[in-house]
Amino acid sequence: MPSIAARLIPAWLRQYQLSALPTDVVAGLVVGVLVIPQSLGYAVLAGLPPVYGLYAAIVPVLVYAWIGSSNVQAVGPVAITAIMTASSLHPYATEGSQQYILMASLLSLMVGTMLWLAGRLKLGWIMQFISRGVSAGFISGAAVLIFVSQLKYLTAIPIAGNNLIGYLSSMQMYARQLHPLTLVIGVIAFALLVANRYGSKWVWKSWLSASYAKWAERLFPLILLGIAIVLSISLHWTTNGVATIGSIPQGLPTFTLPYVPDFGEALNLLPSAGLMALIIFVSSSSVASNYARLRGETFNANSELTGLGLANMAGGFFQSFTVAGGFSRTAINADSGAKTPVASLVTVLVMIAALIAFGKALAPLPYALLGATIMASIIGLIDMATLKSAWQRDRLDAASFLAAFIGVLIFGLNTGLVIGLMVSFASLIWQSSKPHVAVVGQLAGTGHFRNINRHDVVTFSNLLMLRIDESLFFGNSESVHRRVIQATQQYPEAHEIILIMSAVNHIDLTGQEMLISLNQELLNQNKHLNFSFIKGPVMDIIEHTPVITTLSGQVYLSTMDAVNALKDV
Repeated sequence: MPSIAARLIPAWLRQYQLSALPTDVVAGLVVGVLVIPQSLGYAVLAGLPPVYGLYAAIVPVLVYAWIGSSNVQAVGPVAITAIMTASSLHPYATEGSQQYILMASLLSLMVGTMLWLAGRLKLGWIMQFISRGVSAGFISGAAVLIFVSQLKYLTAIPIAGNNLIGYLSSMQMYARQLHPLTLVIGVIAFALLVANRYGSKWVWKSWLSASYAKWAERLFPLILLGIAIVLSISLHWTTNGVATIGSIPQGLPTFTLPYVPDFGEALNLLPSAGLMALIIFVSSSSVASNYARLRGETFNANSELTGLGLANMAGGFFQSFTVAGGFSRTAINADSGAKTPVASLVTVLVMIAALIAFGKALAPLPYALLGATIMASIIGLIDMATLKSAWQRDRLDAASFLAAFIGVLIFGLNTGLVIGLMVSFASLIWQSSKPHVAVVGQLAGTGHFRNINRHDVVTFSNLLMLRIDESLFFGNSESVHRRVIQATQQYPEAHEIILIMSAVNHIDLTGQEMLISLNQELLNQNKHLNFSFIKGPVMDIIEHTPVITTLSGQVYLSTMDAVNALKDV
């Protein structure tokens, strides 16, 4: 039984080696400095004052560093959770209002509770049911919405909505409110950030070494932020109508009770919280598990659920909104040499320093720069490469991608995700309902049996060997029955039918009834049904049922045994 100290102090801290401290400190400083503009922007994307982006990068990060499953994953505000927060709360409160802020903390608490409960119930396996097509389609659709939503900061047009149609119609309606100077600032900033991110080969690598070019690319957004502040002050952008973030409150996030909803509000927010929890877990787990593999570490999906859950629960009481593991944050953290969560603790110190020392210095920063920062960073999430790959290799996954992508654009985030999931599950059911049933023969001189349409094999006139490549359940039993009967009609001289069950992992009640009926039909035609390669767990289910007790043939340990026993019958 481990001691209380052993349970409270994480393993990484008990085993910490001081030799890792220098690289952890450097990585923490780099991440902390580089993600300040991003954190401010994601708070704005969520409909919150910019300072809440820094708040969200303090308490939740501390909790995840202590409890989370990954040594290098950097959690914090991310684009997807930010826009899902805005989408979920839009019907209930005005963006930036006190009620809206408290409701954002409530949503973080609800999401965290769901993630924590899922971890305690060991539901980490659930991430396997979100296909690559659905997750990529959803994120790509959300990225398009995020991109369009940020046009309000580049144009000063009050764009609003929950889907692409809503955003574009509001833009058309209020187009006359376009502010030319804001547009110029935003377009220039966006062009520079895109060139920096996607044109590094020409902007930096043409005259800098690879290592210096990498750091130049990472530091450029921060340098641009500083330049924008200087220009805003010197050129009096505020007095010329350019919106700036204003003075950021100094001091740390304080313990604050989130909004207490009535029953109806809580019930309405539950679906949004559930979908956010699902997306957070899938995206964060994919990042954490990938880096665990690269570093030769173990990854525990249930521990990840618990860590993310407690991080968001704690953030709900300290002025945070929902956080997740960030792709870019984690990449920078790992590339900068992070070895343990100490790097995240250092990042928290940077955020605290920014709140205490630089709040007033950030006041002249134009919202147009924050919008341009998000727009430039979000382009990379529009994953057309996955759609192209799926279209070439698996059209059903491509359909799931398109369903989620188009659903998000037309109906909004929550509905779009549900549509994608429904199409994905429908595709799975459709595939399972049409299992592959192959007529097989023996590879000469071996004990192996292969599809007669793919290999040069030996067959036996009195035997019909069929391999069922799927578990038998209510959705495919009729298809399997029909395929077996068709095969017996194609090979009428075969009177011993052998079903090879090596790929069958389960047989439900409908599948059992189909096998019983099939056995009787074949017996009426003076044919015998035999089984080979039934797995132990499957035999445990059917051993004492009529599937076996009324079987007209035999059950054989292997297909070779069946052939040897029946080929001369």
